[in-house]
Amino acid sequence: MQKRLLATAGTACVGVGIAGIFIPILPTTPFLLLAAYCYMRSSNRLYRWLLNNRFFGSYVKNYVEGRGMPLHLKIITIALLWITIGLTTAFGVENIAIRIVLIIIAAAVTTHIVMIKAKVGSRKKPRC
Repeated sequence: MQKRLLATAGTACVGVGIAGIFIPILPTTPFLLLAAYCYMRSSNRLYRWLLNNRFFGSYVKNYVEGRGMPLHLKIITIALLWITIGLTTAFGVENIAIRIVLIIIAAAVTTHIVMIKAKVGSRKKPRC
């Protein structure tokens, strides 16, 4: 029963994490990491699926294994974060308190991303 609950929670976290890719105020990484934890405790098959997923598997695997995040991905992530938060605060939200909260969230996520070890040599070189 506990394994089923963990697998269900992990799947819900994957769903929220994927939604976080498109919704600026939802963080993606914490939910994918929580999904990895739930799957690790409940289902080897689902855990392997998450780590080998072609879209976010390598990102989760590198994070879980402490190998860091490619520098170009850090730059892209931070840029997209600030673009979406900036557009949301400028055009999508009128309440000043919500604007401040969004900016604080963006600053906290930026700090977290900057503190992740930069993975060196992550870009694949073209073959001749």
